[in-house]
Amino acid sequence: MFGVPTSRAALRPLVGDLRQVASVRRITLDEGAERGVRVLAFSTGGGLDFWVLADRALDIGPLWFRGVQLGWQAPVGFAAPGLLNRLEDGGRGVERWFSGLLMTCGLEHIRQPAGGILHGHLPLTPARVSSYGEDWDREMPVLFCEGEVTQSRVNGEALRLHRRIEAPVGGTTLAITDRVENLSAKPWPFGLMHHVNFGFPLVREGARLELDGAPLLSLAPGETPAKLDCVAVEKGWRRCTISAPLEGGRLAFTLGFDGAVLPFLQLWNNLDAGTRVIAMEPCTAGRKENGQSEAPPVLAPGEMFTARVEMEVG
Repeated sequence: MFGVPTSRAALRPLVGDLRQVASVRRITLDEGAERGVRVLAFSTGGGLDFWVLADRALDIGPLWFRGVQLGWQAPVGFAAPGLLNRLEDGGRGVERWFSGLLMTCGLEHIRQPAGGILHGHLPLTPARVSSYGEDWDREMPVLFCEGEVTQSRVNGEALRLHRRIEAPVGGTTLAITDRVENLSAKPWPFGLMHHVNFGFPLVREGARLELDGAPLLSLAPGETPAKLDCVAVEKGWRRCTISAPLEGGRLAFTLGFDGAVLPFLQLWNNLDAGTRVIAMEPCTAGRKENGQSEAPPVLAPGEMFTARVEMEVG
């Protein structure tokens, strides 16, 4: 971090407020369709800054590395969830408000449903924030937030997402730990997909997408990437990386996940002018040809499913 110490003891004589170095600040957006959206603004002090959107399932909206935003952003920005009608456009209403680095899909299903809504009820659902701030008492201090999103209906599913996000002070990484809990008295199928979306300058000519070093997609001149693919991944820690030429080198963003827990990786892109997005999407179930999911995992009453994803820029 530019030679700046990150421990409380070393910093105390140097600054009046440790938030000068790294902080999580609670802000509220106040313009247009974004008005009223609660945000937890993370600044690690190491060149990584991002917004956790409390009113959108504790997903990540914009993410900046050294001042450059890497997440994809739609023209609507980060609209308030009260404006969303999930049922419009034939159940694809979430596409009107889809925007940001991370949109988490679930919890009752992911992808195209059979006569329901796209990617489930979780996206853009407000969260209850239980804690956030800076933990300077660790050997490696971290910024963090924690909260939960509950999805339930009478005679239907009762599922809760517990989420904790941590980012080391002075670092360029963050980790998301998700626990999905079945609150009902019956076994219930569920789905979870981390829909991670990139835009310019990562999505540009010369960009490459790789899984554990094996090429998946490239934006070489004259090449047209496939629109959608879903591959089974091996158990163990997997690393999916998108990189692009920037200032004489390559800028890379790596998403890490456990193939034993999230055993499928879906890829999606829309390279139309004015859109230009590539997404990597680790998830709990494979994809059928009709766009629906294969057999989902099932949670017993009171059972929890835990998934962790890690993001690294550099």
